[in-house]
Amino acid sequence: MADSKPDPEYTLHVYYTRYSSWGVRVALVVDYFKIPCNIKMYALNSPEVVQASRFTGGFLPVLEPDPKDEDFLIGDSLAICEFLAEQHPDLHLWPKDSKLRALARTAAAQMHSGFSVIRNTYDSNFLGKYTGKIPISDAAAKEIRKMVELWSKARADTKRRLQELGEKDGGFLFGDFSIADAFFWPVLWRFRSYELPLTGISEDGLKWMARMWNDPVMKNQAQEYFRQAQNPLTIVEKYENIFKDNPDVQYSQFTEDWTFDISKV
Repeated sequence: MADSKPDPEYTLHVYYTRYSSWGVRVALVVDYFKIPCNIKMYALNSPEVVQASRFTGGFLPVLEPDPKDEDFLIGDSLAICEFLAEQHPDLHLWPKDSKLRALARTAAAQMHSGFSVIRNTYDSNFLGKYTGKIPISDAAAKEIRKMVELWSKARADTKRRLQELGEKDGGFLFGDFSIADAFFWPVLWRFRSYELPLTGISEDGLKWMARMWNDPVMKNQAQEYFRQAQNPLTIVEKYENIFKDNPDVQYSQFTEDWTFDISKV
């Protein structure tokens, strides 16, 4: 009998995930698929990162696949996830079906390279809660509608394809949980934090949101973000109360017992 393949010795270098929209995507993939990995977190602009020549420009996340080869580093969240998918084909980080896999890759790539107005206007902060007259520009409104349409279409296309295949639907964007869902996880934070409108979203789109928010792995991730918040070293002031100069917007923080309720959408 052949020796079993040893567990990889990955190290993921990432900024604290309570704010890090790019790093949290990889951290979620690693957690969801139970990929053995040492996750090392840093404060934003930490000298340990910024001054380290191995982390070019201080950009994280970075995956260090082999502790014996310190020069082999993979940067960029999508590149890291693709590497993990190649190294662990049995885990199906992308959908098994080729059509759904192509659709999932398309959606993740759209999130990775697009929606810049949403990303640059509404900073990622899992605990942050804004109420009142939250400003939404025409450009932001256009991207918000596009995002909602993407989620709705993904679920419609997936249900149709899985029916053709006679396979069970796991309720995630493309059936079972995949890299694509991880890429939209911090976007769900933004919709929650800034009360972004869900106008036009389908019933299945809302069910996907509920599936994400209520999944045990995502709930465990949320608990981790609250644990991080207890450490003052994790605070990034520029991501706190970003509308502090706008008297029409109020800022607070979500409590750990918050739940997503479709009936209130």
